[in-house]
Amino acid sequence: MIFLLASQNPYKKAEFARILEPLGITIQTGPEAGIDLPDVDETGTTFEENALLKAEAGCRVSGMPTLSDDSGLCVDALDGAPGIYSARFSGEGGEHGDDAANNRKLLDVMKDVPEDRRTARYVAAVAAVFPDGRKFVVRGTCEGRIGYEERGAGGFGYDPLFLYGTEGDKTYAEVPAAVKDESSHRSVALHKMAALLKEELY
Repeated sequence: MIFLLASQNPYKKAEFARILEPLGITIQTGPEAGIDLPDVDETGTTFEENALLKAEAGCRVSGMPTLSDDSGLCVDALDGAPGIYSARFSGEGGEHGDDAANNRKLLDVMKDVPEDRRTARYVAAVAAVFPDGRKFVVRGTCEGRIGYEERGAGGFGYDPLFLYGTEGDKTYAEVPAAVKDESSHRSVALHKMAALLKEELY
């Protein structure tokens, strides 16, 4: 079964595919499916609301079952910021943001925050919307801390700063994809979605 992914992000597509393709699900982006995905105003106040907005828009224009996610970093010392504004935290790069600028800003605002207050979590909401009107959304989280410098060449977003696990010493940009798949916020949400879709489809 083919699902449209309402994202152009190749890293996200790879993560969705790794976890969902064993169910017999093929993940296609808009260009791969010949679909011109609309720009969606993320007017929701939660990750779940924004994930549903994007999946609903993709399903509406394509007539295909559509998956989407909304995710971000919530830093305790910043009262949960950048949260749903994670991609646009720096104000640079437009709607889709600028990872390097976002990381520079996070390091700057956290420069005087002591080790014991650098706790944070990644949050992801994954939504599935079907042409027949069925809608599902699940959430995954991953606890960690904010490092003092960027480390690693893998991943994307805030991965070079996110030390996963409360005692972790590796960033998400330093570990193989298989390790990230076991613990990441999106992985947790995708495994929940995989279990749900298995019940719905089979």
